[in-house]
Amino acid sequence: MTPERAVAPPVLPAVPDSFYWTGEAWGSALRCRPLQTVAAHVFTTRQLQLTEPGNLRQLAASVSAERVVMVSQVHKADVVVVRRGEPLAGGPEADVLVSDDPDVAIAVRVADCVPILLADPVSGTVAAVHAGWRGTAARAGVAAVEAMQRTFGSSPANLVAAIGPSIGACCYEVGSELVDAFAAAGHERYLIDRWFLTRPTGRALRQRGPLHLDVGGANRDQLVLAGVPEQNIYLSGLCTAMNLGVLTSFRAEREQSGRIAGVIVARRL
Repeated sequence: MTPERAVAPPVLPAVPDSFYWTGEAWGSALRCRPLQTVAAHVFTTRQLQLTEPGNLRQLAASVSAERVVMVSQVHKADVVVVRRGEPLAGGPEADVLVSDDPDVAIAVRVADCVPILLADPVSGTVAAVHAGWRGTAARAGVAAVEAMQRTFGSSPANLVAAIGPSIGACCYEVGSELVDAFAAAGHERYLIDRWFLTRPTGRALRQRGPLHLDVGGANRDQLVLAGVPEQNIYLSGLCTAMNLGVLTSFRAEREQSGRIAGVIVARRL
């Protein structure tokens, strides 16, 4: 009988000092140090299969919650509100969840799109955002800030935000139609020029290369414009397509890709 071969743990990529890796019952997890002082949260890795109910219970335990709530994501900026002791407020489809319930963790699923977690240290309320290029064009992160302000009285100046792993500008080649979509959504030209990058190529580096979208940077800038202090916004800097041993990427893996999650729970006051 051939002995079973031990599976080596994944090699975890380096992260900024504001982030750190932890070991959970289900595998490796990424957390943001400044956000962790405000709200329990986690960014999962491909080691956790989100489609299995038992794994969701383990995920809830990782943030000391009773359960995890997710909704159908449609690449827009609609909001669902999770209030303590009340049914979900909003439609069944949304890309932004805001909550004041310390028993229920809210989560978004991504496989290249940007997961954003926000927390208010004053009220203890939180938000989770799924922002692909469409959600970014629709200002999903801004919708979260405004919903926290409108629903729970949060001041944008108090919020702490962590932007988790997503596809980086290094790997996110896009067409000019995305530039047109951002312009049609009313984004300023100077911002579009900042978010859509080209690299010189060709003879003597005089030709312009293909467009690459910095979707993580775009969401950071939008949070700043919404009133969140730039020093309170932390980017993991991890590209999903460049770290397939740990993360998942639809662009790299297509239909074979799984999903990772950004999960956060309101603080009990």
